[in-house]
Amino acid sequence: MIAVRLFAAAAEACGAEELALDAVQAGSAGSLRATLAGHGPEAPRVIAQCALLRAGERLEDDAALASGDLVDVLPPFAGG
Repeated sequence: MIAVRLFAAAAEACGAEELALDAVQAGSAGSLRATLAGHGPEAPRVIAQCALLRAGERLEDDAALASGDLVDVLPPFAGG
């Protein structure tokens, strides 16, 4: 399983602050992004703008995910 934590607009768009997904279903960061985009009518627009992070490092869409990963989904933030 992959644990996914969604913050701010990402959580609102997907209707959840945390999700657990099968590692095979998630596969890569890009596949995870596509899966999350299916969680609500606003999700595709919001998730496309979000950064995906694992252990504080930004993931490119081709990054492989593995069981036990924790991925944070962060929308862009304004201000400082």
